[in-house]
Amino acid sequence: MSVNKQKYALVTGASSGIGYELSIQLVKKLNYKVFACARREQNLIELQELLGADNIIPLQLDVSKVEDILKAKKIVYEKLQGKGGLSLLYNNAGQSCTFPGFDVSHEILDQAMKVNVYGPIDMCREFGPLVIEAKGIIAFTGSLAGVGLMPFGSVYSATKAAIHAYARVLHLEMKPFGVKILNVITGGVDTDIADTRSLPESSCFNFKEGREAFEYRQKMSKHNKPMSVQQYCSSVIEDIKGLETGESDPVDVWRGSKVTLVRLVMAFIPYKILEWGFAIKFKLNPIFKAVKKDQDMKDLSLPTLD
Repeated sequence: MSVNKQKYALVTGASSGIGYELSIQLVKKLNYKVFACARREQNLIELQELLGADNIIPLQLDVSKVEDILKAKKIVYEKLQGKGGLSLLYNNAGQSCTFPGFDVSHEILDQAMKVNVYGPIDMCREFGPLVIEAKGIIAFTGSLAGVGLMPFGSVYSATKAAIHAYARVLHLEMKPFGVKILNVITGGVDTDIADTRSLPESSCFNFKEGREAFEYRQKMSKHNKPMSVQQYCSSVIEDIKGLETGESDPVDVWRGSKVTLVRLVMAFIPYKILEWGFAIKFKLNPIFKAVKKDQDMKDLSLPTLD
């Protein structure tokens, strides 16, 4: 990328949390102009007022809707015509899904897949030519959930593991075109992404010990001293700078609290011991004891078929 031309970024999920702060730092630290995209347009207007209309172009965009992506594509392509393409496509929009694996309805599963998997892949397909034109960067907000054992998070973990795999293959495919791929495997960050939906009444975990473990899991991030969103985004900005200057070209970087610990644990600890440790960490042992004690499941009534 030429150091003299104006750089443009497109950031999804920019109305709050990581996307909001990242947009600010891209403008202030790297002199980008940012297409800030999100479902909630009002927060984008506030971002524009904070940084100026020359620096922030707000776009209402729900990445789970292809029609929204195509509308945004038309606007961005027209805006960037003759300007050298899109220097950064940052796929940040995401949705939590904290439920026991058997309790995820088709509707919840469908929405999680649309936001966390289909959305980023659709964005890459539609905006990829602009990134190739700029010899730019495509980044993804990955997650420790995609590599670790997160009880009550099987579907969310599956969506993030899918994006990790997609990013790694893209890293190889895009090399001939000079496009860099960055997968940010994210640990604890102080945002409002936590899922607050209740445990379904029909859940096989709907008993005292199960509910307690589930509620603990929902508040997991707050229990683990999450990194500030400003600190997290500052480290990601340094990763982007390294890619721009050619100093580095990793596909995976690990950012956020607990990432080093989890990375080492997942790499070197046998799976059986991992399960034992995670069961303690996420307070699952009382569940095992309760189920074992009540072998006939009198207190853990299972749903019946009508």
